[in-house]
Amino acid sequence: MLSTIAIESLKRRKTTALLTLLSITISISLLLCVDIVRSQVKTSFTRTVSGVDLIVGAPSGQLNLLLSSVFNIGTPTKGIDYKSVASLKSNKQVSWLIPLSLGDTHRGFRVIGTTNRFFEHFKYGDKQALALTEGRVFEQPLSTVVGADIADSLGYTVGDKIVVSHGLGSVSFNNHDDHPFIISGILEKTGTPVDKAVYVTLQGLEKAHSGPKSAHTSLSRKKTAFLNGHSTNEHEHEEPTQDNYDSEAFTPESVSVVMLGLKNRVTALQLQYQINQSKKEPLMAILPGMALAELWQIMGNVEALLLGLSGLIVICALIGLATMLLATMRERYQEIAVLRTIGAGPFTLLLLIQLEAMLLTIVSAALSIGLVAVLMSMFKPWLSSTYGLFLSSPLFSQSSAIIVLLILGCTYLVSLFPAIAAYRRGLHAGLNSN
Repeated sequence: MLSTIAIESLKRRKTTALLTLLSITISISLLLCVDIVRSQVKTSFTRTVSGVDLIVGAPSGQLNLLLSSVFNIGTPTKGIDYKSVASLKSNKQVSWLIPLSLGDTHRGFRVIGTTNRFFEHFKYGDKQALALTEGRVFEQPLSTVVGADIADSLGYTVGDKIVVSHGLGSVSFNNHDDHPFIISGILEKTGTPVDKAVYVTLQGLEKAHSGPKSAHTSLSRKKTAFLNGHSTNEHEHEEPTQDNYDSEAFTPESVSVVMLGLKNRVTALQLQYQINQSKKEPLMAILPGMALAELWQIMGNVEALLLGLSGLIVICALIGLATMLLATMRERYQEIAVLRTIGAGPFTLLLLIQLEAMLLTIVSAALSIGLVAVLMSMFKPWLSSTYGLFLSSPLFSQSSAIIVLLILGCTYLVSLFPAIAAYRRGLHAGLNSN
């Protein structure tokens, strides 16, 4: 019966009640969105690289190795000898290996030397594989595959030629003009640092660093053969073609970083310890998941700030609810008098006001949950492609339930002010009737 009276009372003041309902719904929706995005961003952040069990490089600190190899930020570590890479490759626990050579740029974007294994084994998000929107992976030594952001911002298409520059500055005076790379493929947008990177072959990168010397070497070799009376074989030094090119066949002297995939992830800690204790060459192995979690902790203050601001918005909306109830109290004197006449006590009036407030908040919370669920499902593809935010189920976690319960608790507290005013009015009306 009290619920029916509360609902009828709200209907009488439907305009004010609807505006209050809208205000609370928007504020709760905002808070739930921030909470969901916060938790999903954390999950997506820790999945910037997935499927990679170990990252190995020269000793330089866990975060520095992670930033340079995964986020393309900071100064790359010094190279590790390829003998160490071959040793890792032959390890029985290693399933696959991706070498990365860092230290060059193209018009401010990082250039990464690697092999076709990168496109085969590197994954992001919820173990999503890299895919191409155009073209193919490396087809010859001077092939390059560019990220989606680079293709969009610089207007590149398959077949265009690009020149890499030595060093990490946005402007470089040491361009490798003698060995331009030909774009063989463009990657789909991932919302990760992959979108802002240029991937070239290790062989092509070494050729670019060698400069025009390779051409003079080839010419001198032919001249020497001619003077000695030998005929030169035109196909002896012919470049590999699309049909016979194997990016794995070339072995450089050193690489910057190596990404490892293990046959059994349980052995990751054991192999990490073995690599870190290596006596042949100082090496450092890190677990990407643990390193990403450590990096996220540094950014924890930002998420706390967002939650705090959203919480303040909800509190303001609830204060508006209490203000609405107080403002309408003068209009309800007659209603209170009637309720007192039919036997309702002051405490019943107190409960009635609180029930009205709780009903508004409960309906607002239900509307907010539905609204947030619809919005997240609608924008899920856009968030994943543009910002790399991969929404995973369930959207509403335990923290969402805690937030709703806290809002209901705060509603109860702020509704005490108008409820006590109704209680006092009920006492006054009872004394006058006596």
